[in-house]
Amino acid sequence: MNDPFLIGDAMTGGYGKGPDILHGCTIAAEKGEIAVIVGPNGAGKSTAMKALFGMLNVNSGSVRLDGEDITALSPQERVVKGMGFVPQTSNIFTSMTVEENLEMGAFIRRDDFSDTMTQIYDLFPILKEKRNQAAGELSGGQRQQVAVGRALMTQPKVLMLDEPTAGVSPIVMDELFDRIIEVARTGIPILMVEQNARQALEIADKAYVLVQGRNAHTGTGKELLADEEVRRSFLGG
Repeated sequence: MNDPFLIGDAMTGGYGKGPDILHGCTIAAEKGEIAVIVGPNGAGKSTAMKALFGMLNVNSGSVRLDGEDITALSPQERVVKGMGFVPQTSNIFTSMTVEENLEMGAFIRRDDFSDTMTQIYDLFPILKEKRNQAAGELSGGQRQQVAVGRALMTQPKVLMLDEPTAGVSPIVMDELFDRIIEVARTGIPILMVEQNARQALEIADKAYVLVQGRNAHTGTGKELLADEEVRRSFLGG
């Protein structure tokens, strides 16, 4: 049985010398798949994603990418291996233009990245329109598009998004989800932590409900939307 393309397998760990937040938590994503992590506040959703990206101690369990054990690698080394990560906050350079932000995303590349820039402008037409504008002047949804675009400039093998729709309007959320679906269709696995659980499950190929750092429910988005216990406990009925 081959591993999923990205897997955090039975991860237990936390921050520094503090208590464990994750307890045997497993999260995985396949190529071209949108996998989402949902659950109540304090469930360990963002912690699980940070564990996958190497931002906290995994005391037991492992992280593997494309068959390679990367548990011991730093976040910077994981980027070189093909991980793109978009944090929830402070994810753009506000004083730089949109285009400069995207160029910063290509920092690990030594080749001509103009084709990638063109692809990102095709994916996010508003960014092309505003490419010479300071990113700090953009709306919340547009800033998120810059952050995702910047991560895509590294040509990642997997894209991880921590609450990409936090603080944006429902219309902007729908638009961002449409763009995320388009990225997944190019074959890149997407792993997403999302507060808007119902909407995230609607686009999820695979979904994980975490409770207190443990896997509580796993299934397709449709399966979890149809699960009475999940609906009652996490989706408001």
